[in-house]
Amino acid sequence: MRRAKRDPLREDRIHNEAIVDARPQEQAMSWYYYLESKICFPFRARCVAANAASPLRKGEITEILGMATADACEHDMLVQIRWQGRKMAVRLLQLEAIDADESTQEAIGDWHYWVAQGCIL
Repeated sequence: MRRAKRDPLREDRIHNEAIVDARPQEQAMSWYYYLESKICFPFRARCVAANAASPLRKGEITEILGMATADACEHDMLVQIRWQGRKMAVRLLQLEAIDADESTQEAIGDWHYWVAQGCIL
C-alpha cells in the first residue's frame, strides 16, 4: 500500500483541531491539582451567577466541602457543596468565597480570571 502524498494543510488541521484536544485535558488536571492544593476546605461561598445546571440562586450562600472528583472536572472546575441536606457538584465559577483564607481567595480568583480571559477547558 502506497503512503498518501504529504498534505500540509491536513497535517496543520489535525495538529490544531484534533491533537489539540489533549491539551485541555492536561490543563484541566493542572487546574484541578492547583485548586485542590491551594483551597482550604470547607468554607462558605456566595453564588455570584445562576446556572441552568445548578440549583443555586444568585446571592445564595452554601458550604463548599471540597473539589468534585477529578473525572468530573475534565471540562470545568466543579466543587462539592452541601445544599438542602445533600451533597452535589456545582461550577466553581458560580461562587465567591466568604471569609476564606488568602490562599483560597487567590486560587478562586485565579480561576475566575483565567475563564474571564476567554480560556476554556
